[in-house]
Amino acid sequence: MYVKRLNTMMIKHRTTFLLFLLSVAIVSCKKEKTSWDSNWHVPVVEDTLDLSNLVNDSTLNVSGGFYNVDLTRTLFDIGIQDIIKIPDTTITHSFVSAVQSLNVPPGFSFVNEIEEHELNVENVQLKKIRVSGGTIEMKVFNPLGTKAFFTVQLPGAIKNGVAFQEQYVVEAGTVQNPASKTATISLAGYELDLTGISGGGFNLLQSQLIINSDPLGPSVTITNNQLFNVEANFKNITVDYARGYFGNQVLEETKLLPLELMNAVIAGSVDLPETSLTFEIENGMKLGAKATLVSLQNTNSAGNTVQLAASQLGIPVFLNPATGSWNGLNPSYESIVFDASNSNLEAYLENLGNEHEVGYKLELNPWGNISGGWDEIFPNSRLRVKVKAQLPLALGANGLTVCDTFDLNLEQKSDRSRINSGKITLDATNAFPFSCGVTLHLLDANNNVLHVVQGESDLLSSVYGSLDPFDGLMKKASQVVFNLSESAVSDINLIKKVVVIAELNTPNSAGSNQQVQIPAGGFLAVKLRAAFEFKAML
Repeated sequence: MYVKRLNTMMIKHRTTFLLFLLSVAIVSCKKEKTSWDSNWHVPVVEDTLDLSNLVNDSTLNVSGGFYNVDLTRTLFDIGIQDIIKIPDTTITHSFVSAVQSLNVPPGFSFVNEIEEHELNVENVQLKKIRVSGGTIEMKVFNPLGTKAFFTVQLPGAIKNGVAFQEQYVVEAGTVQNPASKTATISLAGYELDLTGISGGGFNLLQSQLIINSDPLGPSVTITNNQLFNVEANFKNITVDYARGYFGNQVLEETKLLPLELMNAVIAGSVDLPETSLTFEIENGMKLGAKATLVSLQNTNSAGNTVQLAASQLGIPVFLNPATGSWNGLNPSYESIVFDASNSNLEAYLENLGNEHEVGYKLELNPWGNISGGWDEIFPNSRLRVKVKAQLPLALGANGLTVCDTFDLNLEQKSDRSRINSGKITLDATNAFPFSCGVTLHLLDANNNVLHVVQGESDLLSSVYGSLDPFDGLMKKASQVVFNLSESAVSDINLIKKVVVIAELNTPNSAGSNQQVQIPAGGFLAVKLRAAFEFKAML
């Protein structure tokens, strides 16, 4: 966290330094050159770092005058739309007369029949759903030489107590070129009974087609070469409630969890307080489930990988179905806990991995259809895995080395002005219990190190300071100087990148590293100023 703020300060310094160099390079129009030596002192930045700049309120809390960390994160979270996927489906309801020729009077209902259509839904046996989104694109075809009146119903499709029904009047057509009419209807809010005509099936959508001849037209002849057709294209159907049997589905993957902050750590070690790591599994669906944490490992920026070793890995945890329904739903919970007594958790965390891999396996209905087709998933049903760790914000740093790189583009016109040497001074008041040594590596465009600038002293830990009675914090003032040599200044046009390397330690008053807690209200106040000796020629 300190390095993140340090990078911000260095970037601010880079901009100010560039403006300074550009200003001293301005040349007036004189026929004879005049030169002089001068010393310049330039304030660069003044800032204060505290933890409120770096973390959100849900991560940190205060207890007993010190910060605590709540590392609760959701690793896996699925709901009904992850389990129930209804593909776009087209159903066709057609009628052809069973007799060669039939003469019907005006307004006569010559078709009234119900058909079943199977929905191709993988892995599940749906008996009832509630549609949250999607449409039907309806198209009806009339081969008669007079108008025809079509009524399309979906038995078992109810919205606000009213059954689905659409009516269409289709103009006269021919066998070769039937007239047609199209419409798009929203299905949102409809509850669909998918048990079929018998009431004992699943994934069965019913349609009822009623066709009347024109009540104001002439008598008309129906023949067996006329095809009366209705096409219904179900598109983008999503559901927020489902009942049935959702199959023995297995969800298995290895998930990568990057921690980009750890990319900056390149060396050293830390000592963290004892803690526990809990994987909490929540089942908000009314079906049985089985969860297995297969593996957990992390790799740090140096390429070192540590695998969590624990007897609970690979052992399935069984989850009972949720109870209740709708707004009264009560999920079931199970936990897998790792700590120092049953795993190598401390070594795992102290590897400071920037990439964590979690392998898991979730199985729905591991015992089969024991509910008799009464699995239920509600709008607020979730199958979720959370990782939880709560610990004091404490660490023991022993040469913990972090780095970051930023671009730099400075230019000096040596025929008009030239910086001979300079230094950057950091004045700091530190109320954090860690010390820091800082080194700057100046690189060219090919990442070759041109110069190394070492701070002449460390930024000292607050444990070497004194107690401020005003706020009750230990504070220590420090001054760190970075001398820029003449050779470094002469290469200023070649320097394209700066690598900031900081080595952190948490010493006690005797100088030995120890584990320390971070006090509430801790801060680092800094003033950065630059002093340059240069020769200008006009």
